[in-house]
Amino acid sequence: MQRKLVSRMVAIVVCGLLVAASSARAEDKDKDTICSDRTIEGDYASAVDGVILPAPGVSLSIRGINIVHNDGKGHSTQVDSLILNGTPISDWTPVTGTYHINADCTGTGTLLPSTGGFVNLRFVVAKHGKEIHAVVWPPFDGPDRVVTSVAIKVE
Repeated sequence: MQRKLVSRMVAIVVCGLLVAASSARAEDKDKDTICSDRTIEGDYASAVDGVILPAPGVSLSIRGINIVHNDGKGHSTQVDSLILNGTPISDWTPVTGTYHINADCTGTGTLLPSTGGFVNLRFVVAKHGKEIHAVVWPPFDGPDRVVTSVAIKVE
C-alpha cells in the first residue's frame, strides 16, 4: 500500500514537472517571437483617431477607417475614408505604401494617398501579427498632427 502511494506521488510530481516545462517552453516561445515583413501579411481593418494642428492654438479632430492589404514583402494597398472636424475629406481613397518590420516587432511605413502627399508611420506589431498599433510620425506633409490607429487582422 505504501509502495502504491509513493508511486502515485511520483506520478503526480512527474506530471506537474511536465506541465511546468511545457508552460515554460510556451512562455519562452512568446518571448522569442521574431517579426518580419511577413508577420503582417494579409488584410487589416483599422480605426484612425487624432487631431490636426494647422496653426498655434487650433486643433481639428480627424477620424477615419481603412482596410489595408499587406503583401508580406513590404508593400501595401488600402482604401480609407476620413472625416476632418465633422466634414468628410476622403471617401474610399486608394492608398499605396511600403513598410518594414524589425525583428523586435517595431516597424516603419510610408503611405502615398492617390490624392497626393505622404504619411509616415511608426508602429508595433502585437498578438503575433493579429494587431498593429500605429502613430503618424514626422516629417509631416502639411500641418503637424497627433494621429493614431489600431488595426486588427481580418479573418
